[in-house]
Amino acid sequence: MIEDRIAAPCISTSRSCLLEPGRLWLILAFLLSCGAVARAQNEYRLRSPNGRLEARVAIADKVRFSVSLAGAPLVQPSEIALRIEGRDIDNPVVVRKEERSVDQIVRPAVRVKRREIRDRYNELRLAFKNGFGLIFRAYDDGVAYRWTTDLPGEVTVIGEEALFTFDPEDAVYYAEEESFMSHNERHFIRYPIREISNEKLASLPALIEKRSGVKIWLSEADLHDYAGMWLRGTSGAALRAVFPPYPLEERQTSDRDLRVTKGAPYIAKTRGTRSFPWRVLAVAERDADLINNQLVYLLSEGTNEDFSWVRPGKVPWDWWNANNIYGVDFKSGINTQTYKYYIDFAARYGLEYLILDEGWSKPSDLFAINPEINMPELLAYAKQKGVGIILWVVWLTLDKQFERAFDQFERWGIKGIKVDFMQRDDQKMINFYERVAREAARRRMLVDFHGACKPTGLERKYPNVITREGVMGLEHNKWSKEVTPEHNLMLPFTRMVAGPMDYTPGAMINANERDFQPIFARPMSMGTRCHQLAMYVVYESPLQMLADSPSNYLREPDAMEFLARVPTVWDETVVLQAKVGDYIAVARRSASGEWYVGAMTDWTPRDLALDFSFLDQGEYQIDIWQDGVNADRIGNDYKRLSRRIRRGDRLVIHLAPGGGWVARIYKER
Repeated sequence: MIEDRIAAPCISTSRSCLLEPGRLWLILAFLLSCGAVARAQNEYRLRSPNGRLEARVAIADKVRFSVSLAGAPLVQPSEIALRIEGRDIDNPVVVRKEERSVDQIVRPAVRVKRREIRDRYNELRLAFKNGFGLIFRAYDDGVAYRWTTDLPGEVTVIGEEALFTFDPEDAVYYAEEESFMSHNERHFIRYPIREISNEKLASLPALIEKRSGVKIWLSEADLHDYAGMWLRGTSGAALRAVFPPYPLEERQTSDRDLRVTKGAPYIAKTRGTRSFPWRVLAVAERDADLINNQLVYLLSEGTNEDFSWVRPGKVPWDWWNANNIYGVDFKSGINTQTYKYYIDFAARYGLEYLILDEGWSKPSDLFAINPEINMPELLAYAKQKGVGIILWVVWLTLDKQFERAFDQFERWGIKGIKVDFMQRDDQKMINFYERVAREAARRRMLVDFHGACKPTGLERKYPNVITREGVMGLEHNKWSKEVTPEHNLMLPFTRMVAGPMDYTPGAMINANERDFQPIFARPMSMGTRCHQLAMYVVYESPLQMLADSPSNYLREPDAMEFLARVPTVWDETVVLQAKVGDYIAVARRSASGEWYVGAMTDWTPRDLALDFSFLDQGEYQIDIWQDGVNADRIGNDYKRLSRRIRRGDRLVIHLAPGGGWVARIYKER
């Protein structure tokens, strides 16, 4: 499981070079003092429980690690270090080694992929004489490491060095950014890793593709009171970790943007005794293995608090469809009548929540309520109908009015907040995320972070952090042609591995590649209707949006039958077919025992063979929503049908260009 080897300097004992003991030690002491003889190197090996993954940690003048799979190199020897003011990790001396194996079941408060998660790993802990420590864990599906310190008082972290060295012929899916201020809504563009220069900054996650086809997913977990990790290239085989500096000076440039104008020469001031974030390398021999990887969640801090009050569900969203209600006798817009219409729609279909997005108050003042909204009347109406209200807020405004705003939300009976436009993950902003999560939990409110950085496991400590954006989602179809089916097929293998993903699906106006046009006030999606429906099974978000107008949904009763029924949390996930950027088919079991299957493709039409061996014995009813015969020309075209199915049956499905397929499987009572 864990082995350690000590390689000492070689001293010849042949007759021609034998010296008297006293003279020999004098020479050795001189050579060591001038660095002519390498110090002893400790190498520690840590294997995964199944023995296929191995991490090696070499301790010499620097700390280096490498990773292999079944003996084949995945990560070449790579230097890592933590730089703390007044402390040095160079020439480290190990004073203690500990190892342990863990095999336990974790039951998440909010079931994103499954009801129970097996948490099985082997762990190596190294303590150095200068108060530093290093922990490595090896799982069957990945390796992670983190630094620890045991130092008095507060420390200043100057930086953290992490090289991730691969093969120059490997490729990487890279979310390139212009600066550390970003919504982290990017394409994952495939580059040869040697073409990534120091000038190319990227947010995480990144996905490395080995020539063998093995994938390495790179990100971080358990990020608290510290700066988020980003990447730059080296124009070689390595990617290099970089971090936003701590903000010393900021300038407000709009009602929602607070830009860093001067950064500190350090990334964090923090407690001297603590554990730092995990650096996560998830390993997938098959593309499908990425979908069920839960290392970010398992590596993150948990909670002993009671979060049984957290209620996942679905929520109509007003902003994407620009409140375009029609067939009514009132003027639609941001007003009481429009939101009552949304509430009636939600109540009719059993949708748990309604979001009041931008416009219910002045963005810069949460107490300046839109005069077109009678808030007491609206809140009373929502309560009567059993629909919870979630309010959109600008992070900067919430930060300035923190206690007063939360007090007001609690008095109103608000069920959650959607906090937007953070656009940063320096230490100061990461602490804001946690402060919001903690305060919202205290008042039993959900949190949906938009304009946000990637998830790093905060939802395990605060399960009320129900979802987050940090993804180029459906909203981009309002103003660009960037959210294509190819992009949609990248997300399950990249961004979604990090945690719940608020892509905000549900478009009812669907267009092929030729006919699509970005129209801000009457938006459409790229791809077919069933491509959108399948997202509710493929994409993971315990709070799932219905982004289109209720008026459009009411014209589509067959689609709404599916959307009203589909759960947002799952007891089991089975990946049936998957290829990064091309296609995916996923089956998920709900708490009621029903199965839902979703399949999606890029612009390439294709047939997929689905094996239903995941079913228990017996006969089932399967209700299907599939691309219509003309879906290649008219994206709205779909067909609904039903049939019988049994365990072990195989079904070949056809997906139109940008197409999808979705099914509900159940036993008739």
